Amino acid sequence: MLSALTGQSRSQVAGWIAEGHVQIDGLPALKPSQKLRGGEALALHIPPPPDSRVEPEDLPLEVIFEDEHLIAVNKPPGMITHPAPGVSSGTLVNALLGRMALPEQDGFDGPDGFRPGIVHRLDKDTSGVIVVAKTVQAHARLAAAFKDRDTRKTYLAIAAGTWKADQPVQVDAPIGRHPVQRQRMTVGGVQSREAQTLFTPLAAHRDGHGRTLALVRAQPRTGRTHQIRVHLLHLGSPLLGDPVYGRASEIMARHALHAQFLDIPHPATGKMLHLHASAPDDLLSAWMALGGGVPENLERP
Repeated sequence: MLSALTGQSRSQVAGWIAEGHVQIDGLPALKPSQKLRGGEALALHIPPPPDSRVEPEDLPLEVIFEDEHLIAVNKPPGMITHPAPGVSSGTLVNALLGRMALPEQDGFDGPDGFRPGIVHRLDKDTSGVIVVAKTVQAHARLAAAFKDRDTRKTYLAIAAGTWKADQPVQVDAPIGRHPVQRQRMTVGGVQSREAQTLFTPLAAHRDGHGRTLALVRAQPRTGRTHQIRVHLLHLGSPLLGDPVYGRASEIMARHALHAQFLDIPHPATGKMLHLHASAPDDLLSAWMALGGGVPENLERP
């Protein structure tokens, strides 16, 4: 009944009852299934929403570029971009608030959590370049640049499968939510949207088990969730160390994906910023442990 009267879900109403916010004739309701005879007086005290403000934290950050409009950092693997339900500390936003003021909450608090200044995200275990706005105006212009595809993103990855060095592979395959495994994305899927990625192998070789592996440059034209990982799986070339779209690896403790370059117009001047985060040690160590050599053009986009 309360769910229908308030427009809230049954689980939300059950939570209010458990916390003592619902009374029947002046006494706390006992349980969600409690039956009413008719004529009782119901009282509901809706508690205020939890404070979505995030505490600043003194966490180390590698700053690539910073001015009064934006900051670009090399996000380490294992760090979530912004707070979300159940995660309120240890994120990039916590770290940034520990060193500066970010735009006020208005306009930056979405259903996925408190994300002041965030205009794009990297998966938790993806390292590399990420840009954060420091003003409302900068946020609007940076977000527009991503939406209008005025940016160029380049990732470095280690992938299995059959590859030939310096022979690009273009993938144009829409991505949507997996119809059964809701935490995964898939080619096709539910409410799929266009997705394009260009893959360029920088080096390829066979390991001691006869498997072909490659150090691959990935340039997504679109920005779908898990896009590079899903498109690699679509090619039959899953990312090394990816337990979601492939399998975990003893050689690398996370999936082998790094946002190496980002070209984006500056929100104030319009001049293109060329941001670069060097290939991380763990990814290079894994590649060399597999028997691969480091190509000369590794740090050139």
